[in-house]
Amino acid sequence: MISQLIEKIKKTNAPICVGLDPMLSYVPGHVVKKSFDAYGETLEGAADAIWQFNKEIIDHTCDLIPAVKLQIAMYEQFGIEGLIAYKKTVEYCHEKGLTVIGDAKRGDIGSTSAAYATGHLGAVQVGSNAYRGFDVDMLTVNPYLGTDGVKPFVDVCNTDDKGLFVLVKTSNPSSGEFQDRLIDGRPLYEWVAQKVMEWGAASMDGAYSNVGAVVGATYPEMSRILRKLMPATYFLVPGYGAQGGTADDLKHCFNEDGLGAIVNSSRGIIAAYKQDKYKQFGPEHFGEASRQAVLDMVADINSVL
Repeated sequence: MISQLIEKIKKTNAPICVGLDPMLSYVPGHVVKKSFDAYGETLEGAADAIWQFNKEIIDHTCDLIPAVKLQIAMYEQFGIEGLIAYKKTVEYCHEKGLTVIGDAKRGDIGSTSAAYATGHLGAVQVGSNAYRGFDVDMLTVNPYLGTDGVKPFVDVCNTDDKGLFVLVKTSNPSSGEFQDRLIDGRPLYEWVAQKVMEWGAASMDGAYSNVGAVVGATYPEMSRILRKLMPATYFLVPGYGAQGGTADDLKHCFNEDGLGAIVNSSRGIIAAYKQDKYKQFGPEHFGEASRQAVLDMVADINSVL
């Protein structure tokens, strides 16, 4: 799977993914009104507004980008209707030729992780038939339970040609409470990085592994260290833009070949129309504002590579 993503990154010259992580407050009023008129102020109405919002952004950006990332929590908050919108968005992105990263941060004991891996990446057997649940291409995984919790995902990567991004050094302010703790003289995130490389060795796809790492743009010195430690590991890089990470901060996430990382931006793109920089587009043309935000992000990142 990682080789397919790399080909799309090379084709678009855009090492980025758009985070389709919508809050209802991001959706312009005219879109919300239309959905509420059709379904009422209900979970179904909210989920339809999210879906319509996503579709517009995808339509305006899909030719510019290789991938999207969907944070499942933003859909789960609307219950089953929200998950239907999540599934519809995944399918629509696939129709547009995009790689879909499911941001679900799953990870549990072995049998539970196996069920998560089946539901998000693989196929479930129902009698004589096999069905794909959410069917994303890549999934974020929490490694806190160790190999027992990660190996089932790696197994599905190998059987179904899928990919992972394992949390290593995250972009949030309190990440250091655990991740920076020293164990035998080394921070925990380095120990996790070592395990990610071990897991990844069992799922190589060309020069890079299908088992990638989440490495935040907000800690550039740590990303520099991790890049040296993990030369064959692809990085999913959150924290750019709205969280404070700059293009200069994240350049250390890339290898000398200009590959090795894909940078996510969520509200900086999907809610671009709310920013002063893009206010000329207005809520009615929020998709065009998102398109311009993608163009600006790509230019910004490529300027330091």
